Amino acid sequence: MSIHEVLKHYWGYDAFRPLQEEIIQSVLDGHDTLALMPTGGGKSICFQVPAMAQDGICVVVSPLIALMKDQVENLKKRGIEAVAIFSGMGKREIDILLDNCIYGPVKFLYLSPERLLSPLVQERIRHMNVNLFAIDEAHCISQWGYDFRPPYLHLASLRELHPKVQILALTATATEKVAADISTKLAFRKGFQVFRKSFERANLSYVVANEENKFRRLLKVIQSVKGSGIIYVRNRRETQEVARQLQVQGIPAAHYHAGLSAEERNQRQDDWKSGKVPLIVATNAFGMGIDKPDVRYVVHLDLPESLEAYYQEAGRAGRDEHKAYAVLLYNQSDILQLEKNLSQSSPSIQEIQQVYHHLGNYFQLAYGAGEGLIYDFELADFCKRYQLEVLKTLSALKILEREEHIALSESVYLPSRLKITVDQETIYKLQISEPVYDTLVKTLLRSYGGLFEHFTNIKESEISKRADLSTLEVRELLAKMQDMDLVSYMPQTDKPQLQFLRPRMDRDHLAIDHQFLKERQQIHRQQISAVIQYAQTDVCRSQQLLNYFNEQNAGFCGVCDWCIEQKKKAKYPEQMEAIRQEIISVLGLKSHKLEELIPKLQIGTEDERLAQFRILLDSGQIKTQGEYFFV
Repeated sequence: MSIHEVLKHYWGYDAFRPLQEEIIQSVLDGHDTLALMPTGGGKSICFQVPAMAQDGICVVVSPLIALMKDQVENLKKRGIEAVAIFSGMGKREIDILLDNCIYGPVKFLYLSPERLLSPLVQERIRHMNVNLFAIDEAHCISQWGYDFRPPYLHLASLRELHPKVQILALTATATEKVAADISTKLAFRKGFQVFRKSFERANLSYVVANEENKFRRLLKVIQSVKGSGIIYVRNRRETQEVARQLQVQGIPAAHYHAGLSAEERNQRQDDWKSGKVPLIVATNAFGMGIDKPDVRYVVHLDLPESLEAYYQEAGRAGRDEHKAYAVLLYNQSDILQLEKNLSQSSPSIQEIQQVYHHLGNYFQLAYGAGEGLIYDFELADFCKRYQLEVLKTLSALKILEREEHIALSESVYLPSRLKITVDQETIYKLQISEPVYDTLVKTLLRSYGGLFEHFTNIKESEISKRADLSTLEVRELLAKMQDMDLVSYMPQTDKPQLQFLRPRMDRDHLAIDHQFLKERQQIHRQQISAVIQYAQTDVCRSQQLLNYFNEQNAGFCGVCDWCIEQKKKAKYPEQMEAIRQEIISVLGLKSHKLEELIPKLQIGTEDERLAQFRILLDSGQIKTQGEYFFV
């Protein structure tokens, strides 16, 4: 099929959005390509369509497991075979998925960058008929980017696996410096193409307010803008507090953070996506990979760590291209907190070595042991045990990751998976010789298809009901079957994971790049300065953001709070005269109390009406008798 036929057949669209077709054609013409497109600009179409228009498989690298799972599910709904491989999966499970990519009908293989470092995965990719490498969130490859991920530095090795296959890198948040860094680090070939769609969001009205009482202002936003919204806060405790305050006001709201169980997170996300709960209060753990086009407002109750992060989070509003609002509320204490965070997130070499030493003790690793081992890892528990500051510890872990001593993965829910690893005859013998397994095996085979061929998601609670066993008995029996090498059983997991990439070494011999630490601190300081400048500078908000992303000739947007204020100032005398005439007209018909009069007026804001009322009262054009006013 042609690219237009692919677009229509699988996605139902008659035409591409701006720049999509040019990017796709560049890829099909054999060019390495960098696509800089705003949040919600339709980046995934740019690699999915050319991959479907050619023979072979597209390998997609993404740092976000939630985003990978979401895209795989969306592709499957369209009848397209796709799989994802990430931390938490067993070796045998990965082996089968990679086989399907070589010999089966799979069109998209999604990988985390950490998984791509595995020699096993690289060797299997070498035997695949790859038609395109797509690098999503490509800014993660640059230490100048806001979300630098060290494993991305190895992605140029894809060239060695398939030297002739082109690379398409995509990002929604890249300055000029980061864009240049991406093309260098990915070893783009001569003649590579760069496509930059303006980061302007014409339908998005940016609002910034210095507010001491943020909650009162938040209520005004919720009451004046109808529809679905996201409220971002700094930490988990705040998500609960703000959601509870809203509920007290009669506003349906749920809170969301990474510390909730998988079931709770999924339920709250589904309730919000379906509109059952219109408002969600969340940390920045929420939002990536969530395709909800009708979000009418995003409110930040705390200053973000960078303008890149703010642009991406605020950009979740108005993806349907209808009017939406991005509101940032701050006060002086937020600025002080941001500057405090900078010092807290800059660990010394000694502190990094200490965190590494504690990790070895936490997992009870002997010196020289641990290479390749993967553990469930709870940062909060680790910090509590060794009395460490969370921010500083997280920064230390990221530096250890950059130095390739460890690899960290995000928290992700993986359901229980099962595959029968022997033939039907062997399983039948088990049922006859061990009656305790008979009911369980029959229930499994009746409930799930394909158990002999591939790993299948199962629910122990459902099996227990059908087999008249307790959930604990089901788990114990499956574990025993695994011990007998009859099945491969992986219970559900909901934990972030940490992998040791090298054997544990003595902390005093742990080499850390001092120059890199200095550069990262400098970058972080620049990012925080840019956020504070954005909040405090009175000029068009959209223009400020576009200038930050190197769009130097951007005009005034006309819809942000600053632009609207300028329009009001231009019309101020005319507006105030209209309010004056309305007050005289209303009071000429009937006397009113002040609290009755102001809400009854149709023109101007409450402050403007009160200001004009006082002028009329002081000049004697309005008279008073007790609580009543008249002309």
